[in-house]
Amino acid sequence: MSERQNIEWKESWHDDYLKWICGFANAVGGYIYIGKNDEGEVVGLSNYRVLLENIPQKVRNAMGIICDINLLEEGNKKYIEIKVNPYSVPVSLRGRYYYRSGSTKMELTGVELNEFLLKKAGKTWDDVTEELATINDVDEQSITQFIKDSKEKERLPDTTNLSIIQVLDKLRLIENTKLKRAALVLFGKDPSRFYPNIMVKIGRFGKDGSDLKFQEIIEGNLIHLLNEVQVQLNYKFLTRPVDFAGMHRIEKGEYPVAALREMLLNALVHRAYMGAPIQIRVYDDKLTIWNEGGLPQGLDLESLKRDHNSRPRNPKIADTCFKAGYIDTWGRGTLKIINSCQEAELPEPEIIEKDGGVQVTIFKTVVNTQEEKLKPNTELVDGLVDRLVDGLVENQKKIVRLMASNPNITIKELSESIGISTTAIDKNIIKLKSKNIIKRVGSDNSGHWKIISEQ
Repeated sequence: MSERQNIEWKESWHDDYLKWICGFANAVGGYIYIGKNDEGEVVGLSNYRVLLENIPQKVRNAMGIICDINLLEEGNKKYIEIKVNPYSVPVSLRGRYYYRSGSTKMELTGVELNEFLLKKAGKTWDDVTEELATINDVDEQSITQFIKDSKEKERLPDTTNLSIIQVLDKLRLIENTKLKRAALVLFGKDPSRFYPNIMVKIGRFGKDGSDLKFQEIIEGNLIHLLNEVQVQLNYKFLTRPVDFAGMHRIEKGEYPVAALREMLLNALVHRAYMGAPIQIRVYDDKLTIWNEGGLPQGLDLESLKRDHNSRPRNPKIADTCFKAGYIDTWGRGTLKIINSCQEAELPEPEIIEKDGGVQVTIFKTVVNTQEEKLKPNTELVDGLVDRLVDGLVENQKKIVRLMASNPNITIKELSESIGISTTAIDKNIIKLKSKNIIKRVGSDNSGHWKIISEQ
């Protein structure tokens, strides 16, 4: 049995391990083995009788829960198994809440704690009613725009001659005449009056994050933000405006429209609305969108690069956006971003977890005038390879030719094209660099390969 998400090995007992028990109870349960080292080998316990009595008392007194405590034996060495069952109600340890995520224990605070407590109560943040809001806080124009946008997909039930209240009721955004938070985020006249940071910050930067040239802050409901952010990007931030209505148009050398729109929608739908505002950074060679809120439990960064199930942080907001035709419900958002960049012959987007949120970065392609400088012609490459034929093995020749034809080629792509491991590719690249045949220009993510023609 190996140490994994729901198993921990400890050589001896320490009261700090109550935090691990709390974390297991708040997640999917788990096991803690006292008397095993980090390799899972039984080292034994001399005080097992005392622990069998003390651990259940400590757990019960500190958290009010009960665990199964079992004495096990292997090779005349005794150790203790603590089986922690998952609890449907939140479990706290001296007023603090812990959660087992992956193979780590984390203390829940702020936005994460709020979402955890709501989840245990069978709610999500956007499904809670806002006691201070009334129907007068809803913007009628936003409702009208939403209905207009929904016509193409025909996912919204007929709303002809319905009042605002009736439309919101069809969308399940009202409960006992009270507006839900989702209604205010989607259609509110001034959602920032209820929740701070319902806004998108856009900054134009130079070479790096320290070189801020100018910025804009856009406030309003989701329907307004979706349109206005696109307008501002075109008007002030993008070198060449793009037609956001033409979702399938591809322009080489520009950011793909589908990627930009999908990045914005993902951020608006999946952000933690009690956290920081969405932040868009436009650089000379890339564009990033960051929203607060980590990935749902069970999803990781690699999951986003393949088919995965849709697990929205804000299901009420997501469902309304689906009915408007803004998004689908199959978890394809990140795949659309990746595929649209691939179709536009751009580098693969970067998706990372950063500062308590998720950041997506798309990169510009190299402009044509630079491409001619970066790509040596076939004769030049063949001549270079021929001159060094005694110093290069066949795989190294292939690497040089592939880099010459595609300066943006990745290690993985080289590996797949040549049919050797990425480790072997790395070793051959080191040799080629040492022979002053190739060099890397720029970063690993957005840089390119250069063939050094002068020998």
